[in-house]
Amino acid sequence: MPAHLSTSTRGALCGLAAAALFGLSAPLAKPLLQATSPLTLAGLLYVGGGLALAVASVLRGRTGEAALQRSDVPRLGLLILFGGILGPVLMLLALQRTSASSVSLLLNLEGPFTLALAALAFGEHVGWRGLAALLAVVAGAVLLGLPSGPVHTPLAATLCVAGACLAWGLDNNLTRSLSLRDPVALVRTKTLGAGACMLCVSLLSHAAWPGWRTTLLALLLGAASYGTSILLDAYALRLLGAARESAYFATAPFLGALGAVVLLSEKLLPTTLLAGAVMALGVWLLLSERHHHAHTHQALLHEHRHVHDAHHQHAHQEPVTEPHSHPHAHASLTHDHPHVPDAHHHHRH
Repeated sequence: MPAHLSTSTRGALCGLAAAALFGLSAPLAKPLLQATSPLTLAGLLYVGGGLALAVASVLRGRTGEAALQRSDVPRLGLLILFGGILGPVLMLLALQRTSASSVSLLLNLEGPFTLALAALAFGEHVGWRGLAALLAVVAGAVLLGLPSGPVHTPLAATLCVAGACLAWGLDNNLTRSLSLRDPVALVRTKTLGAGACMLCVSLLSHAAWPGWRTTLLALLLGAASYGTSILLDAYALRLLGAARESAYFATAPFLGALGAVVLLSEKLLPTTLLAGAVMALGVWLLLSERHHHAHTHQALLHEHRHVHDAHHQHAHQEPVTEPHSHPHAHASLTHDHPHVPDAHHHHRH
């Protein structure tokens, strides 16, 4: 991605691309459930994502990213449990009980859950623009999902989707806390770990196993809508923080609907255009945000990929190649510049 783009713009592009890839996953995954169980399908989707990232790890060469550490294991375990197992299994259980459109609409609960956890549990600053942007995007998703006739979503399906969104909201915040690590290694570990666990449980429970065609389609869908999407979302979390990432990712239903128009020749309805306009307002609120004030960076020791910019003024005994990663200390610093709540700007307001 071009280096001249601002942090907010790069984060927005990553978040919107992740949303587009994930937005197509629910309608594309629903037909596959006819040939297998939700647990098996979820496992195949995540293994597909993990295998794609394993190949990418081999091909990409040197990146200067910080490696995962032993101290990260507890959070990685929670990521696999909540984001990689509970979330997708609950969503697929809901798809068995109601329509893909109903599930796509209810998935917008992930945004409010992510924002609430970011602000209340993880101390992330949101502000009125972030809150207004998220409300606009969720309102657009509600317009997108307005039924043309009486639709009754079973309570069990609603609770399954709400549980999935809560699990993914926690997953988003935990991923943000690990976002300074190598994102490819982070997402590869999560997807392969979750996929392997679910497939093992599926085999032990004698769940229905699909044929080779369904298996291949699930792996390919997982490579795009889970592996690539989650990786792009990890970059968005690194660049923007969990609250703002949730607003961009909440555009998934609209971007998925546009994809259905292009790929599946579905009709472009007036409500779809109206929903897109409302969501575009929310995205504009974030893109046009200029949050700056005098703020103090507390002394900090951590490790991540960096260059020697205004926040990284330290010496090396030998010549180095940038970007690079190593443990480094930040001295206390007070200054004023536009910023978002990334890893270096997690301060009180």
